Amino acid sequence: MRLFRDHYNIPLIHADASETFLKALAGVTDPEKKRKTIGALFIDVFEAEAKKIGGAAFLAQGTLYPDVIESVSFTGGPSVTIKSHHNVGGLPARMNMKLVEPLRELFKDEVRALGRELGLPADLVNRHPFPGPGLAIRIPGAIDKEKLDLLREVDAVYLDEIRKAGLYDEIWQAFAVLLPVRTVGVMGDGRTYDQACALRAVTSTDGMTADYYPFDHAFLGRVANRIINECRGVNRVTYDITSKPPGTIEWE
Repeated sequence: MRLFRDHYNIPLIHADASETFLKALAGVTDPEKKRKTIGALFIDVFEAEAKKIGGAAFLAQGTLYPDVIESVSFTGGPSVTIKSHHNVGGLPARMNMKLVEPLRELFKDEVRALGRELGLPADLVNRHPFPGPGLAIRIPGAIDKEKLDLLREVDAVYLDEIRKAGLYDEIWQAFAVLLPVRTVGVMGDGRTYDQACALRAVTSTDGMTADYYPFDHAFLGRVANRIINECRGVNRVTYDITSKPPGTIEWE
């Protein structure tokens, strides 16, 4: 928001539809249903905001080629849907808008090269990818506001330590996942029974394949201690060392 308003002087409209999304996702646990629910609501919210200003003729999206490959076959071939991306699949006819996707046939490394060529700010060009469905797919199982708030706290600590270590630009994507698991722990002289989280960090060129980032154990220990001490509600931290394939980068 700051980038559009301050750097480009564009009057960006920010719509907070969090309550609408939370209500629609209440009790939803299946990853594909989560993604499709979010995708449909995304279009509904966009349409409502477009009607308020009137005259909106285009919907521009940052769809990349990996999104297309994992959702549908770009050439009509027999590729399998790995997971639905909220920005792939076209627009409802009722919107009467044209879809603009200038990056649809590019991979992320090509998009970054394009951004540098256009002179975009380095912190924007080098920012880690963030999933369209947001944190809903980083909380396996049902989601609610409390879980989302806790995950944001954990994620902030993790990324802060990555930046302090000077590792942010070496890593393709790093994030935390709040697990649907509670574990017994000890805090002071007391017993805890709180949630576990997983940390994920990968290196990649195009997002189609990825290897886990080999943090040293001192770094992981430091991050785990901070998360447990600062993020009330988490008492166990794990690190995901799965590559893609067989795993995907995101958990859902």
